[in-house]
Amino acid sequence: MVKYENHLGKIEITDKFFEDLVGSVVTECFGVVGMVQTNEQKFLFKKKDAIDSGVRVVVKENKLYIDVHISVLYGANISSIVKSIVHKVTYTVEETTDLAVAKVNVFVDEMKD
Repeated sequence: MVKYENHLGKIEITDKFFEDLVGSVVTECFGVVGMVQTNEQKFLFKKKDAIDSGVRVVVKENKLYIDVHISVLYGANISSIVKSIVHKVTYTVEETTDLAVAKVNVFVDEMKD
């Protein structure tokens, strides 16, 4: 959970909100087939094809560090996909939450036909 204070008062943002927000942005990017659960997430949540799987958000010194695990379309330009994801996730999270995104790490775990 992210907690911070501004001129409006104390604000708390849940991890689930970030997972849903980032998951929906990433799955809309061209070439992304879906999100991939990491081993830890598979063990903890035991969900299949959940939109929030494969997203982890860590807060350090009021900056967000976002990890995204994806599956891409075979033959797609991975570099372009990753650049698009980094740009869209950074923009969307900063506009939605008014928190700075320090880094977006994209891990391509699978390729599908």
